[in-house]
Amino acid sequence: MTTVLHDAADYYTWMVENGDPRTDPWFLVYSPLPIFVLFVLYVLLCVYGPRVMEKRQPFNLKTIIIPYNFALVGLSAYMFYEFLVTAWLSGYSLKCQPVDYSTNDLPMRMARVCWWFFFSKVIELMDTVFFIMRKKSNQVTFLHVYHHCTMIINWWLGVKYVAGGQPFFLAMLNSFIHTVMYLYYGMAAIGPHMQKYLWWKRYLTSMQLMQFVAILTHTTVNFFSDCDFPQGFNIAVMAYMVSLIILFGNFYYQEYVKRARQKKQ
Repeated sequence: MTTVLHDAADYYTWMVENGDPRTDPWFLVYSPLPIFVLFVLYVLLCVYGPRVMEKRQPFNLKTIIIPYNFALVGLSAYMFYEFLVTAWLSGYSLKCQPVDYSTNDLPMRMARVCWWFFFSKVIELMDTVFFIMRKKSNQVTFLHVYHHCTMIINWWLGVKYVAGGQPFFLAMLNSFIHTVMYLYYGMAAIGPHMQKYLWWKRYLTSMQLMQFVAILTHTTVNFFSDCDFPQGFNIAVMAYMVSLIILFGNFYYQEYVKRARQKKQ
């Protein structure tokens, strides 16, 4: 037992001391403990939140949810712009892009938007809080919880160790998709009369799937090229994208293909 604790302490020390010195001072980055605590609290919320709300009336959060969604539209659009412009100005390569750990203007600009992308995933945990408070626990699915949990962990690792370089493509695409997604959520939150303008929900899911395929392709190309980027991160991203393609693909099939067949029958 003592050996296990000693090894865990050594590993923790290695984790905190071998990060990117540029991002270590930034909020929530230096130590994994705050994100680990947030992860545990989030899982407990998903398990016990619906039970707490079971005998309560749903909260009317319209005045909070509408500005929340449109604020995330703005943040996501800003991040997409920053990733795109900074990568373009830096001459980023889609085939192979190592991390520039210097403190020059463009590498720091890329590192900062990577942090904002990570922090946006922390903010987006509020999606689940709102679902539970409104007693829409049917939307707190395994896919929903898995995606939110893994994104905060994955991007803590990203900002801690590889803030820039190869991951820019994933974050840039995801920022664009989330701009569209939160626009949809914001319009839907305004009221039922907006439904006639939201016919494109199915295409939003299709865009998400295409995003995962594009990221998987991008990472696979990098994996098989002679590139100075950690292969462990490439393997993790590839495995993660496969899991999301399976889960989102199943959602698409259940929601749009299977349900359409049942309606016809």
